[in-house]
Amino acid sequence: MEQLKTLQVRPSGSETFTQPLKKEFKMKVAIYAGMFKENSDGAVKTLYELVNSLLLAGIEVGVWGFSITPQERKGLTLTKIISFPLPLYPDYRVTIPNPKLKRQLKKFAPDVLHITVPDLVGTFLMRFARKQGIPVLTSFHTDFPSYLKSYHLGIFYNLAWKISKWFYNKSRITLAPTEEIIEKLKSKGIKNTKLWSRGIHLDRYSIDFRSQSLRAQWGAKNKKVILYSGRFVKYKDLETFIEVYNLFKERGPGNVLFVLAGDGPTRDELERRMPDALFPGYLEGEELSRVYASSDILLFPSTTETFGNVVLEALASGSPAVVSDIGGCKEVVGKSLAGLVAKANDPLDFYQKCKQLVEDETLYQEMQQKGLKFAKKRSWNTINNKVIGQYLLLQRSKEKEMRASAGILVSDY
Repeated sequence: MEQLKTLQVRPSGSETFTQPLKKEFKMKVAIYAGMFKENSDGAVKTLYELVNSLLLAGIEVGVWGFSITPQERKGLTLTKIISFPLPLYPDYRVTIPNPKLKRQLKKFAPDVLHITVPDLVGTFLMRFARKQGIPVLTSFHTDFPSYLKSYHLGIFYNLAWKISKWFYNKSRITLAPTEEIIEKLKSKGIKNTKLWSRGIHLDRYSIDFRSQSLRAQWGAKNKKVILYSGRFVKYKDLETFIEVYNLFKERGPGNVLFVLAGDGPTRDELERRMPDALFPGYLEGEELSRVYASSDILLFPSTTETFGNVVLEALASGSPAVVSDIGGCKEVVGKSLAGLVAKANDPLDFYQKCKQLVEDETLYQEMQQKGLKFAKKRSWNTINNKVIGQYLLLQRSKEKEMRASAGILVSDY
């Protein structure tokens, strides 16, 4: 992993200063992560990469969560929180505030608290930190209000956004992964938003992993492979994926194979309704890398993504993407010019976009090359420097406030 040597911070407008990140650079960051389970969803992968960058920069990190992969790393403290499964979706859990959290946080003595989940514990920690004078930064990873519609609970959609507005506006800064999500948060009344995009490891996702033997195993020697990668859950809009599969069966062309990599509660239904599709299961490591690179097109119809890490992984692997015009994925495709955007929940439009990439080899090759070029500029440490910059600004603002309250004259940094 590349070294974090310097950090450019833009507090406002065009003002810029450079802060060296050295081992003697002192900072402690507490993160409430909810889940911190290795090889989990995109949000958790993002937090893993953030922690990696922080530790590399010599910043001490404490992570609190209800599901944590045990690990021992210098400068990292992990604390598990009691939780209970969520009735509608047992993979997610409800955490309950505990007085121990106060003692744990006081003992860790963070300079900054980063909250990633707007739940009961997140609210509890927010209030405690404000009383203790600890600057709070939040990040928006999951569009929970939109999930409600997938579970026929849309009646609570507006209420969920009101609660989100109240929560995020209690923090000094809210980080979001795309400009579109930032605009959405602003439209819901959430202030002080900043961009924190997403990165990728090019040694893990690369066209070099393309495997002709795997394609032969799939029976895809002379076919275009259309891939889905992710959780098999309702809020990923997989009904649209099924309908695109049916349209190819009905209208052609026939040189297409569908591969769905992942797992989840709707897997049995997907296998029943797409009998000719392949389901290699939940994959990680080089197995997942080979599946990405051995596919040709990523079809990802989800409308609830805040970024869409899988889209960036596909582009780095040489697979252009077809995504929805609602959610964060379209911004990745729009900036990279490495795919097509279809109308949300419109299977015919998704089919036509996929068909265009299957049949137009010149267009396909152009988009493939643009995706590879775009991904090369997205290293995680470059992306995470911006988060560290926000931490630094909050730490310095805290120091100024403490000195000012003590009657000490503080010069500008």
